[in-house]
Amino acid sequence: MIRHLVLFKLNEGVRRDDPRVARGEAAFRALSVQIEELRFWELGWNISERPVAYDFAINSAVEDADALKRYLEHPDHQAGVALWREFATWVVADYEF
Repeated sequence: MIRHLVLFKLNEGVRRDDPRVARGEAAFRALSVQIEELRFWELGWNISERPVAYDFAINSAVEDADALKRYLEHPDHQAGVALWREFATWVVADYEF
């Protein structure tokens, strides 16, 4: 199995109630039923006020490297990524477990 973690930081001046953010969150929430490669899927907003904290996180898992590639290339995933590019940056970690 491969864990796929993504941490998002909203761009300066962008707030959670921005309509673009709402569309981006909705697009990613829907992926759990749109992409069959996903074996585990959870996401949520940060609740910590620590300055080093990111704003939004996705924690997911797929079977193997091929499944990760299919997930990353899936049109619904790519559409969500395009939305998030408008208002956030992110970091990713993928590891076997």
